[in-house]
Amino acid sequence: MRRLLAKASTAKGFDLAGIEGALRAAVLAVGARLLGEVVSGIGRGRREGSVLCECGSEMKSRGLREKNMLTILGSITFNRSMYECPECTTTRYPGDEELDIVGTTRSPGLRRLMSRAGGRESFKDGCDDLRVYAGIEVSVKDVERVAEKAGGDMEKWLSKEREVFAAEAEPERRQNTIPVLYVSYDGTGVPMVPKEVEGRKGKQPDGSAKTREAKLGCVFTQATTDDEGFPVRDPGSTTFVGAIEDAETFGERIYAEAVRRGLYEAEKVVVIGDGARWVSGIAAMHFPMAIRIIDLYHAREHVTNLCKIISGNDDKKTNDLRIRWWTDLDAGNVEKIVREAQGQAPKSTEALKNAEREIGYLEGNRENMRYAAYRKQGLFVGSGVVEAGCKTVVGRRLKQSGMEWTVRGANNILAVRCTLLSERFDEFWNTRCA
Repeated sequence: MRRLLAKASTAKGFDLAGIEGALRAAVLAVGARLLGEVVSGIGRGRREGSVLCECGSEMKSRGLREKNMLTILGSITFNRSMYECPECTTTRYPGDEELDIVGTTRSPGLRRLMSRAGGRESFKDGCDDLRVYAGIEVSVKDVERVAEKAGGDMEKWLSKEREVFAAEAEPERRQNTIPVLYVSYDGTGVPMVPKEVEGRKGKQPDGSAKTREAKLGCVFTQATTDDEGFPVRDPGSTTFVGAIEDAETFGERIYAEAVRRGLYEAEKVVVIGDGARWVSGIAAMHFPMAIRIIDLYHAREHVTNLCKIISGNDDKKTNDLRIRWWTDLDAGNVEKIVREAQGQAPKSTEALKNAEREIGYLEGNRENMRYAAYRKQGLFVGSGVVEAGCKTVVGRRLKQSGMEWTVRGANNILAVRCTLLSERFDEFWNTRCA
């Protein structure tokens, strides 16, 4: 190799990029050969103890079996002992168990890269990135299988964590080390394969559904406000959880994450949401200690809709009402808006019904719309963090053009996305290796 490099360095038109590529390939080949030598003795030879089957029987050695394994350095081949149960004929490869390659021909290091790539980009983009940046040749389907399998493993890991919190009695309040802890959650539609929406009601013209709702929650903290008194989110403090599941199950998920993040060490707990029934239900069940805030921008949407209904879609009247009532809303004076709206109720039966619906929303949530008081405390009043999360965590990965998902596949990739963007990806893999 030295002679080759010396010759290349004196040649005309020196191709640095070509030399870099050739050197990388050579180094990887050497690394793969060395790795093969390192693992060659694992899982073979005499063992100190017997190998037992799950049925309880002692398994018998049936000699060596060859296995090809793709690693981040390249492909390697090694031999390891196979054991078979004389009772039920189940086989085991202790070497595979030791190397964490049971049921796969991909090394743990490679699976880690593939799951990261498949969680961040489309499976095809992840496949291309692995080839271009790491020189790893795998198929799109390989990336999909590995990423979804890793997501399933991450969900099991997170589920065990939630079980620990659920098994504990509600802890007493501890020393307040977190000034403000926020919990916010919302839902967004994910396009599904036809079998996953069969018989479900939706927003299509015929009343059918093409999507299922993925619920996404985030937890973040705040310790300071800026010079003008506006709240400042602590850098790097936002973590995410999410899945396509019912509200009760999701409530346990977001509660566990809040406990992990210091729910009972927070001086103040704030829940921000849009006022939907499931959102309010989770807040009432799991966060009774919290200051509950209806997202200001959702509240403004409802006020704007009310303005349009009352004005009969007269643009000038709608705008005049909107300016006045938004000012009242910002001041937290919801009762004034309700009182004035009731005095201007439309006469049309349909319009009156729509107006009463919006008035009912404001009346039902008025105690969670005291925005002037919240701002005086230096608190956030909008759910922009979780709404941005719906676009970043869910939309950017699961709602690309032409994508359709099964619930299982979507939830597994959501587990990868949430773990990645919560900066827990390495924690998960390190736990596997512990």
